[in-house]
Amino acid sequence: MSTELKVDQTVDCVGAFCPVPIIRARNAIKQMSAGQILEIVATDPGSIGDFPAFSRNTGHELIRTEESDETYRYYIRVAG
Repeated sequence: MSTELKVDQTVDCVGAFCPVPIIRARNAIKQMSAGQILEIVATDPGSIGDFPAFSRNTGHELIRTEESDETYRYYIRVAG
């Protein structure tokens, strides 16, 4: 991607399957402040649908999704 994001925290969910990536993301967000950016790294193809739904349901903004070599990265801006 052309624009660089300042990531405040990264959650490594490589090898974990649903619902673990969502649980880890939710726990990380609880420790973060509004406006901070959480990066989630996952390998579960189910996460492709899980993180947009998580964002809709929680109000946190999914600002970017990237896929490379069966690894998925999600960038979520924490809501206020």
